[in-house]
Amino acid sequence: MRRILFIVMLLVVCLPLRAEKVKVRLFSNNKIETLYVSFDLGLYNLYANDTLLLEPDLGEGMSVELKATATGVYVAVNGYEYGTYRNAVLRATDTACILCLNPKNVTQRTYEGDLVVSNFDKSNLRIINEVEFETYLAGVVQSEIYGTQSDIFRIQATISRTWAMRNIKKHKADGYNFCDQVHCQAYLNRCVRPDIMLGTMQSSGQMIVDEAGHLIETPFHSNSGGQTCNSEDVWRAALPYLRSVQDTFSYRMRQSEWTKVINRDKWLNYFANTHKVNIHDPEVRNELLSFEQTERKSKIVGVPLTRVRTDFKLKSTYFTVTNDPSSNDVVLHGRGYGHGVGLSQEGTIRMVALGFSYDSIIRHYYTGAQIHKDENVSEAYVANFVSQIEKIIEEDKANPGKTKSKKDDWLGKLFRVRDRQDREEEYDPNKNEKEGDWQVEW
Repeated sequence: MRRILFIVMLLVVCLPLRAEKVKVRLFSNNKIETLYVSFDLGLYNLYANDTLLLEPDLGEGMSVELKATATGVYVAVNGYEYGTYRNAVLRATDTACILCLNPKNVTQRTYEGDLVVSNFDKSNLRIINEVEFETYLAGVVQSEIYGTQSDIFRIQATISRTWAMRNIKKHKADGYNFCDQVHCQAYLNRCVRPDIMLGTMQSSGQMIVDEAGHLIETPFHSNSGGQTCNSEDVWRAALPYLRSVQDTFSYRMRQSEWTKVINRDKWLNYFANTHKVNIHDPEVRNELLSFEQTERKSKIVGVPLTRVRTDFKLKSTYFTVTNDPSSNDVVLHGRGYGHGVGLSQEGTIRMVALGFSYDSIIRHYYTGAQIHKDENVSEAYVANFVSQIEKIIEEDKANPGKTKSKKDDWLGKLFRVRDRQDREEEYDPNKNEKEGDWQVEW
């Protein structure tokens, strides 16, 4: 046990602490030439080339335009042109600040923390969100899983934290830690739901390790279809904690089943032309037209199913093939959605609903895994803010449909409570205070 704790603590020491910031590239799958930034909560300072550009602070009612050019980033505020710079930085003045990002032709998003913008090329901005690790994590949980019970979000937060800590340097060569897409983990907005923040807070300091105490890889997918995959059937490495397991909990969920119809000649010619398979061989042709998987397989006529899935844009590799004699098509009847390795999110949702414990669900999907709790995370501190979030949830339930001002949104209120308590003061919700009264670094 001492050896396990030593290895885990060594890993944690070598990585950023929870309260430190991570850098996440936003809109990484989009080409963003122009970005409009407005301010939902709090005040921001604007820097250009690392020098304070504008006073007073930017806040509600103001808008910043950032545009990629051949020489840098063009900056304008409320229509007034400031010029072109190597980079532009919007730096939050306190912990409860919210930015609203409006790229052209892309859905609006909101984030907390700082924004660093430079030009990727003359017509594409590189947009980096510098944000506290746990705040980022809550946004990941909101983007990655659905549900209503806090244990669902607690589990997702634990596996997402483990993955992030293990892969903190994934984009080091690019100048940031993570991208915002499934190449890393989806991070498509700030967390706006208190139940998700509750589950994330309940998981504080918790990570998943193997029997030797090393952080494990924690892949997850939408739905296993009833059986997860061995890691070597999808990727190269055979990992002892990523073993195929029966997963009946994934049945009868949103992504449990799918069907795809493909022209028969297109299907057969794909194997003949792309993989040099002899489709005139009766046994080969029969397998291609009547392929079955009562249990998961890794190949069809020697061709990796992962390759077939990619080339035909299938939801999973867990499918059967039937030949429709009344048409010129084959029909693929599939199960599940995703690569199938590790945790099934919809299986997790079902297990939580059935009353399975948090740790037993993780052990079901990650063979032999253990949950390590960072001893540096105070249980009293976590319990305190869990209770604060639970109060906010109860208040929302007691006042359904109540319209809140931005200042009174649950996140801003939570931060004000935390700021007050960290200064050993008591927050009075009835006090008519100004924003400046609660702008305190903690």
